[in-house]
Amino acid sequence: QVQLVESGGGLVQAGGSLRLSCAASGSIAIINAMGWYRQAPEKQRELVATITSGGSTNYADSVKGRFTISRDNAKNTVYLQMNTVKPEDTAVYYCNAEIRRLTSPRLNDVWGQGTQVTVSS
Repeated sequence: QVQLVESGGGLVQAGGSLRLSCAASGSIAIINAMGWYRQAPEKQRELVATITSGGSTNYADSVKGRFTISRDNAKNTVYLQMNTVKPEDTAVYYCNAEIRRLTSPRLNDVWGQGTQVTVSS
């Protein structure tokens, strides 16, 4: 079994900061890319940011310059530092990772359960 557990969501005022964490646990052989996605009410899930195992990053245009994704490979953890948040950042944030289990050669797309981020104006 492999799982991703997010933490750090909550209520924050516009202009403030929040840090999300996502830890992978279980029978993990390799973790390739990790990332954050979000889904606002009545909208489709969208990419926020991704990071490869080597540290290369990719961001949605809407968060560039405000959000920073990072990872600690020793802890199998990915972070999302959210600065200068806006009301439109309000959404459920989901962690995602490409993981190969110890018991299988296949790469699996694993999702966390999501954490709510609410930005008040």
